[in-house]
Amino acid sequence: MGLRYLAGAVLIAALGLPASADPLRIATYDPDLSRDGPGLLLRDLGRKDDQIDAAIRVIAEAHPDILLLTSLDWDGDGRALAALRDRLAKAGIDYPHSFAARPNAGMPSGLDLDGDGKLGEAQDRQGFGRFTGQGGMAILSRHPISAVADYSDRLWHDLPGNLMPEATPEVAAKQRLSSVAHWDATVSVAGRDLHLLAMSATPPVFDGPEDRNGRRNHDELAFWQNHLPQAPYVLAGNLNFDAADSEGRPESLARIMTHVIDPQPRSEGGKVAAGSGLNAKHKGDPALDTADWPDDRPPGNLRVDYVLPAKDLRVLDSGVVWPASGEMATVVTTASAHRLVWVDLDW
Repeated sequence: MGLRYLAGAVLIAALGLPASADPLRIATYDPDLSRDGPGLLLRDLGRKDDQIDAAIRVIAEAHPDILLLTSLDWDGDGRALAALRDRLAKAGIDYPHSFAARPNAGMPSGLDLDGDGKLGEAQDRQGFGRFTGQGGMAILSRHPISAVADYSDRLWHDLPGNLMPEATPEVAAKQRLSSVAHWDATVSVAGRDLHLLAMSATPPVFDGPEDRNGRRNHDELAFWQNHLPQAPYVLAGNLNFDAADSEGRPESLARIMTHVIDPQPRSEGGKVAAGSGLNAKHKGDPALDTADWPDDRPPGNLRVDYVLPAKDLRVLDSGVVWPASGEMATVVTTASAHRLVWVDLDW
């Protein structure tokens, strides 16, 4: 536990506050629970799988109260999510409340969205994906989820001040902004509502001089500028952008940071991993990194996963599950290239 967490706990005890005043832990994690075809994740969840076991151990290590999962395959019956909740429950982590909806990832558009003269490719779907639901999102919660506003059907060209590249009228009339989803989920915690603003943005790479992905990454985060609730909120997810070391456009992240607290969660593992390959040339603090990608080619390790509370909330502690050594260091590497990020709030 960090010193801020301990100080908060001492204050709570000294004031004689009720149990509902315990810290509220909110986390985001990309557990790499996406497979190459529909139904394969459900298959793997039903059998022994070292990678899934490792991802569950990472979640158990953090034990968040509210957890946003990115890169989790979606199916219409919710069977994969139900199977994951069962596996978590067997590991001692019970999430009685959950939400998932069809993502834009893998959703057919019927158009040549990338303009390469071909139809039906993964790049021609509303968000990159080889099948409907590949790489979706889900929210798991110990507290009731009372309502969810799903903004995933908003068109890119309707975003004020958008950076959408020039497109045909047919594409402009159909291309959605969200590569995966934008959700505003209201979670009721101890009689108060908290809004979880959930997203997973496209990486600002893998395109050409038109910078389509870079522009979309910028605009996906810019969307929240006009949709921040007049109530306590936390913005969380895979923003796929590191202000210090990413390719892409930093303006949108800089603007959103003026509305939120950046707890700057750190890990010893990220710090230790800084000394090799491309990472040694990075400008950012490596202890803030949340993704461990190959060191011999771009982009190296980056901070791409965020939990950002509104300014009127009080942060007690934060962290990234990435130990520098020991058994859990192997577990987090087996689970995913991403690391779980958590923030404790004084609720």
